[in-house]
Amino acid sequence: MTTTAHPVASQTFTVLAEVSAERAHQDAKWGQQNHPDGTGPDVPLSIRRMLDAADAAFDARHQVESSAKAGTLTWLEILSEEFFGALAEDDPAALRAELVQVAATAVCWIEAIDRRARQTGRA
Repeated sequence: MTTTAHPVASQTFTVLAEVSAERAHQDAKWGQQNHPDGTGPDVPLSIRRMLDAADAAFDARHQVESSAKAGTLTWLEILSEEFFGALAEDDPAALRAELVQVAATAVCWIEAIDRRARQTGRA
């Protein structure tokens, strides 16, 4: 069976180039960073007091479903659901997959902002 890759729009390449440039800037400023994940049950107590990652992930998912049904879904809700889903993960492979979703959603949001700017002449 042969599969073909989903063609990536040129605007996605543009945004990913910006993300790559920001990563280079981060490395230049901070050097290579190797921190613990701090997710799942390892969320620091100070952050756990602000939110329970599993509850926040559930609430964010419920909010996305509710807003989608109502036709009022926002990027804030979508990215929040992806972000809190990542925070709730303690399995490294699942966390990685969730972070890819966070990154892809952020890129998609940036593309939407850029489209909106072009449509309104604010590009």
